[in-house]
Parts: sequence; C-alpha cells; structure tokens
Amino acid sequence: MQPEHLPFVLSGRIAVKHDGNHSSSGVRWMHCAESDEILLFAPLGQTVARIRSDPQGATLDMPLKHYEAKDADGLTQQVLGWRLPLYGLRYWVLALPAPMGAFDIEHNANGQVMLLSQDGWVIRYTRYAAQTSDGLPLRLAMQRDGLEIQLLIDEWEI
Repeated sequence: MQPEHLPFVLSGRIAVKHDGNHSSSGVRWMHCAESDEILLFAPLGQTVARIRSDPQGATLDMPLKHYEAKDADGLTQQVLGWRLPLYGLRYWVLALPAPMGAFDIEHNANGQVMLLSQDGWVIRYTRYAAQTSDGLPLRLAMQRDGLEIQLLIDEWEI
C-alpha cells in the first residue's frame, strides 16, 4: 500500500495566524482513503468544531451551527475566513508532496524533508518522531499569502 493511502489518526495542537488574528486549539484528525474528520477542541477538551470531508462534500459543525460546501477548502474559507488546504495537507503531514502539482523539496542529512513548497504553500518541518528518513513529522509550519498554520503532533496512529 502506498504511504499516502494509509489511514491515520493524529492528535496534537494547531495554531493559526491570519490577518492579525491568532487562534489555537487541540486537534484530532482521522483520515481514511475517502474521508477525513477533524475535531477542534477548546482548552478544557470540549469539541468546538467538527469538519468532515468526503467525495460528496464537506460539513463544518459548531455548537448551534451547521455549514456545508463542496470541499473543505471552500468551507473553511466561507466559515473561518481562511482556506485549510485539506487535499494537500493529507500528504504534507506525512512529509510527502501531493501527487497533483509541481513541488520543490529539501532534505536534511538524515534524509528527512526539511522544506516542501507546493501549491503556493511553504511547509517547514522542524521536528520528527525519529532521526530516520521514515520518521513521522511532529512539528510543521505552513505559510501562504499571510496565513500561517502551525501543527504540533503529539501522537500518531497508523
């Protein structure tokens, strides 16, 4: 099975800076071949948002609110004011380029990806679970057009 087709679950924290605003939350992302579910948590652990995406479309549920769109990118733009690049992100969290589109990539001495540029995004990898070329990323920072997303992964399940 290709690495990008592996289902995974990751848990950690996400921080977003956009247009002078800064927000952060806990995150749990469950990825399967055809679907994704991302839960965002408040500091005390209550779910503040649930994003679900599959080939039929995307939904975002918050307390007392429900949103729908054709994809997660458009949905997050509509509701949050910035685009979550879910299609690319499912590869980028594994330190892989997405299969569609050109990319630039730089590796460190251990063979790990340090920098990946694709689809207008620059993704920097600053920490891995192991010092081997197949170690999973634990910390990445993504930037594009004044938007910065930092993802700190505490736990992987593959």
